[in-house]
Amino acid sequence: MASLTYEQRRGQIETYFDRTAMAAWAALTSTAPVGKIRAKVRAGRDEMRATLLSWLPADMTGMRLLDAGCGTGALALAAAARGAEVVAIDLSPQLVALAAERAAGHPAAGRIRFASGDMLAPEYGRFDYVVSMDSIIHYGTQDAVAALTQLASRTDRALLFTFAPRTRLLGTLLAIGKMFPRRDRSPAIEPQSEAALRRIFAKGNMQVGRSVRIKASFYISQAMELKTC
Repeated sequence: MASLTYEQRRGQIETYFDRTAMAAWAALTSTAPVGKIRAKVRAGRDEMRATLLSWLPADMTGMRLLDAGCGTGALALAAAARGAEVVAIDLSPQLVALAAERAAGHPAAGRIRFASGDMLAPEYGRFDYVVSMDSIIHYGTQDAVAALTQLASRTDRALLFTFAPRTRLLGTLLAIGKMFPRRDRSPAIEPQSEAALRRIFAKGNMQVGRSVRIKASFYISQAMELKTC
């Protein structure tokens, strides 16, 4: 089957989160009790978010940050608490609404602009930092690299992103995931070769900085830093 275009995959993701997975995602990103597997996935995501935040300055006063694929807004709120002016954008209007609801009343909430739409939209301007946590994992290499290149062109310091690393374990977990009823499946994850990504970035004169892999049950993700300054 031919690979989906960026636009086609983007439409699938929006539909999935707005119509199929909203309740489950809201629970996963909260402190509500969940099953053992989801609890491990939650722990993995929390560790990944903490890793990305550790790569950002402790004091971000006067800096702009784009949270590209903000989900329910935890990273955006943490960055705003450090003084950053944050644009938090996600394809799913329902997730964005939940993010804004959770941020309401927080002292840093006024520094966050929540928006639903395409993270690549140029009208939001330039940023000191862009963070894209688990936002390109559903795209093939060509579309993922094209998206990251666009984001990097609007980033003055560093672009931090995560991808699904191509490993035997992840391949097995994805195969198990296909056993779930179709209506319960998320859009397919597209594993990437770290070595291939490094070669592509080197050809584009983009410097790779830190890189960390996190594994927690069904959650396997790798963070990578692209230096743009």
